[in-house]
Amino acid sequence: MTPKSVLEFAKEKGVKMVDLKFMDLPGTWQHFSVPIQQLEESSFEEGFGFDGSSIRGWQPIHASDMLVIPDASTAQMDPFLTFVPTLSMICNIFDPITKEAYSRDPRFVAQKAEAYLKSTGIGDTAFFGPEAEFFIFDDVRFDQNAQSGYYYIDSVEGWWNTGREEGPNLGYKAKHGGGYFPAPPNDSQTDIRMEMVQILQDAYGIEIEAEHHEVATAGQAEIDMKYTSLVQCADHLMRFKYVVKNVARKHGKTATFMPKPIFQDNGSGMHTHQSIWKDGKPLFAGDKYGGLSEMAMHYIGGLLKHAPALCALTNPTTNSYKRLVPGYEAPINLVYSTSNRSASIRIPMYSASPKAKRVEYRTPDPACNGYLAFAAQLMAGLDGIENRIDPGEPLDKNIYGLSPEEKAGIPSTPGSLAEALDHLEKDHDFLLKGDVFTPDLIDMWISYKRENEVDAINMRPHPHEFALYFDI
Repeated sequence: MTPKSVLEFAKEKGVKMVDLKFMDLPGTWQHFSVPIQQLEESSFEEGFGFDGSSIRGWQPIHASDMLVIPDASTAQMDPFLTFVPTLSMICNIFDPITKEAYSRDPRFVAQKAEAYLKSTGIGDTAFFGPEAEFFIFDDVRFDQNAQSGYYYIDSVEGWWNTGREEGPNLGYKAKHGGGYFPAPPNDSQTDIRMEMVQILQDAYGIEIEAEHHEVATAGQAEIDMKYTSLVQCADHLMRFKYVVKNVARKHGKTATFMPKPIFQDNGSGMHTHQSIWKDGKPLFAGDKYGGLSEMAMHYIGGLLKHAPALCALTNPTTNSYKRLVPGYEAPINLVYSTSNRSASIRIPMYSASPKAKRVEYRTPDPACNGYLAFAAQLMAGLDGIENRIDPGEPLDKNIYGLSPEEKAGIPSTPGSLAEALDHLEKDHDFLLKGDVFTPDLIDMWISYKRENEVDAINMRPHPHEFALYFDI
């Protein structure tokens, strides 16, 4: 849509309010609303003012004025704000004085990554397709204070509830690690996921390829979106999270994209399929390993080389590293293979079509900021192409079945967020190319994560520490 057509659309739909959504640095949608009378064609250039000092990772209080400028192409009716007909738009952030785009606006970073790809001449479109897993729970409680700390989650599907009085308990519960593809009534959330799919398609025009229960007990789920261009894919990911959470709430449940909420069961990943095209032609198909091109092999080389630093952006929480441990299908080993889901990079072999040739990076999780995570993966892959980085030999074995001697030479992902941030601090020049990421953004990301997450966790006693140490 154009600004003019947005106003015409709003009039046609009887819009009363306009909801303006934008992304903070860690990766959560923020929003505020204005009456439709406040939206004019000039609003798409002049924007709306707000306090940037109240947004995580953004401005200091003495320089807090910022502008949010709606992107007319993202205008859609909000499927949940229905009591008052509401038009929703995704926005970009600008400095009100210089009128320049804001360097810490994640969407701007993704836009610059797309522009950088075109500037290299390597390709003109980067396609991304994430598989964002999540949990649907019936209850969640948590607290942390000076003298106590706990969390409690529950699900009618949870295997721990086989003996609970439910008046009656019908017995259909998913075993730990046994949630993959069971038909109803074992899968009790099919209708909820299907409702999510319909809203994603009907309200947002997002093409969905499949939905299903995932491996873990207690309502782990996956809905797969079809690939699309980088910025649009990140937009879709935010709409995806918005729909999943609001549909779950409608049904009296709660959804989380936290990577590892359940002890001793599978965590939630976000396997990310990616490829580069030029002039409408796929560039990752060829005669190399797995039917890939030499360009695709070098792209893999870039991902593997920079994977420890990428983890600070693709696996950006302390909880992410509860998932990245051996034995739970989590791809901690920095190798590549065809069809092998124990490798961090997989080359899908479902189709021989050149259009289907892609790289699946399996390490990321859905707690990430999609704009930053997709942009960083593209920049790592492009660095591999530009410097012809050799990815080494593939590993077509079950990595978890290798002997200790065989495993010793296989590099792995960082063991903690702190370690990943250290890698990003040392290895980020590839992100600075084309001014895609800026030093101030990287510095803020590292300091914010260390101070607000790593240090916050390290300072607090863990409940299991009492079991380990109280009687010492």
